[in-house]
Amino acid sequence: MKKITKAILPNTIRQRPVDSYKGTYGRVVLIGGNRNFGGAIIMASEASVYSGAGLVTTITDSANQASLHARLPEAMVTDFSQHTQITSLIQSANVVVVGPGLGDDANSVEQLKNVLATVTPSQIVIIDGSAISILASNNWNLPTTNLIFTPHQMEWQRLSGIKIADQTETANQQIRNQLNATVVLKSHRTEIYTETGCFQNTLGTPAQATGGMGDTLAGMIGGFTAQFANTTNAVQAAVYTHSAIAEQLARNQYVVLPTQIIHEIPKFMYENQASN
Repeated sequence: MKKITKAILPNTIRQRPVDSYKGTYGRVVLIGGNRNFGGAIIMASEASVYSGAGLVTTITDSANQASLHARLPEAMVTDFSQHTQITSLIQSANVVVVGPGLGDDANSVEQLKNVLATVTPSQIVIIDGSAISILASNNWNLPTTNLIFTPHQMEWQRLSGIKIADQTETANQQIRNQLNATVVLKSHRTEIYTETGCFQNTLGTPAQATGGMGDTLAGMIGGFTAQFANTTNAVQAAVYTHSAIAEQLARNQYVVLPTQIIHEIPKFMYENQASN
């Protein structure tokens, strides 16, 4: 398994050309956040915006709209009931992130089914959190598109059928091949399984062991893949950036919060960009 090192950053994060505009950096649509788990989709949305996505739209429960507007005025928002608008928004996206705080009730299942039925082969679809558990419980055909799964080890056990103790590189890669997807298997040393190989993050700190870390990473992957052409490199760079910022913060504090990581992303990317 190849190690992800700091070299992935300048290989991915490039200085922005002077004629840039918001359309240059991709449209990301995020779907999640039921009435009880609004924080998850808010963190994922913030992470996508702070990672540099050009246009971000969040589809969530109406109970979360005021909070999202207050925390993140840069994002557009619509609620789960706007079915026609949701389909149009998904169709217009370069990247769709579904799952942070989505839940597993009937409405959650319908939202995920709509995403899977709407996306096209040219899009990137990041499936996170409860959306993975819903898929594991239903025998649905996956769409032909650029799929990225971001499970923690228990979610991967549900989806893959591989017990945590048996989640070896070979076993994980075999299931990845069946899914025809990229798999970001989150742990203290996150592993990334792709069509071209397996990669392991070299960073991470126990200070990250708090709720919302995975939601933040999913949003970062959305932002990175929306703006950087090499998807495999973009995923690796997002994973590395997430942990590198956490390690920097953990030098002076016992616990690192996901929102603290989010606010450091633009500065970190600036410091690690390569000139064109």
